[in-house]
Amino acid sequence: MGILPLHAGRWLLCLATVLAIGLLAVACGSDDESETTDGAATSPAAGSASGAASAKTTVIGFLYVGAVDDGGYNQAAYQGQLAVEKLPNVKAIKAENVPESAEAERVMEQMIQQGATIIFPTSFGHLDPAIKVGEKYPNVTFLHQGGLKTAKNVGTYFGASWEANYLAGIAAGKATKSNKLGYVVAFPISQTLLNINAFELGAKSVNAAATTTVVFTANWCDPAKISESVKNLKAQGVDVLNQHQDCPGAGIQAAEKAGMFSVGYHVDGSKLAPNGWLTAATWDWAKLFVDLVNQVRGGTYKVSQVRLSMADGAVKLAPFGKAVPKDVRDQIAATQAKLLSGQLQIFAGPIKDQSGAERIAAGAKQPEVTSLEQMNYLVEGVIGKIPN
Repeated sequence: MGILPLHAGRWLLCLATVLAIGLLAVACGSDDESETTDGAATSPAAGSASGAASAKTTVIGFLYVGAVDDGGYNQAAYQGQLAVEKLPNVKAIKAENVPESAEAERVMEQMIQQGATIIFPTSFGHLDPAIKVGEKYPNVTFLHQGGLKTAKNVGTYFGASWEANYLAGIAAGKATKSNKLGYVVAFPISQTLLNINAFELGAKSVNAAATTTVVFTANWCDPAKISESVKNLKAQGVDVLNQHQDCPGAGIQAAEKAGMFSVGYHVDGSKLAPNGWLTAATWDWAKLFVDLVNQVRGGTYKVSQVRLSMADGAVKLAPFGKAVPKDVRDQIAATQAKLLSGQLQIFAGPIKDQSGAERIAAGAKQPEVTSLEQMNYLVEGVIGKIPN
């Protein structure tokens, strides 16, 4: 073969270089993988121009019955949403102040139109709307907070806040000078009755004379009603306040102004009551929310009623205020240890209701959570009637 011209030699050299690079790319591309939303790896589709599959984004909707900065129930749930938002390939959409009505259905359907495949309806009254929408969209998973029933694609979750309220009752029973405790409650659902009863039982465990007067406001968050209820309780001699309200801040501040001790709920509200703060039953939803989302995305989620306790970390006791002396703190810590170990069962028999009727027989063990969540009575020592 004769000697090629200089420009031809350069052309062949460039061609060889291109071919070499192409072969190298093919060799490297054969091991390339990309992550899907459930964390599983998958090979790129044949003929893909980019050689990589793009990760799919999971859209997750969150419904709140109030504002996410309410200093209570909705704020605690929103902290769980923020934890979910840290997951890869997640887009969260939220709706605040969603009534427990057909409006909740409209909001959830709107979220589904925006691509939501997982929805957290976080208020008790959002359950039936979620079940109704779920029937229309079987491929969407609904994770309801506190529901007492499930459906084909609607599961629930909640925590034993009554365990922490029992411990708070010990602080209240020790702090009271009048032996009169008060509880401002939204609605008489089983979970609020559980909290009231556990609080009274905790107080009674250290102060046999302690009673708990209950006021129902028929609203999850009405600061004016809450404040007025606190004033009325104060007028009756109550000197320790507890609440089952979505926005407990108004009650805590009203109690502080009235010179009362206070127990909060949902989040740590100690800054609102520098003098009278005792403690609070609080929520930490971060781990559970993340776990539930990962299960749904990974295809392992099974519809159920998930119920967590203080032992699981979803329910916690807020830091004590200066109104709780060290010996009481130590007593509460020792009681909590017995509770977590199972040595202490709050609702072990005998448990009697306001009329003196035995609801849990003497010697009987504490019923299962699903049974406790059917509670429809107030225990001895609680003053006030359950509204019809």
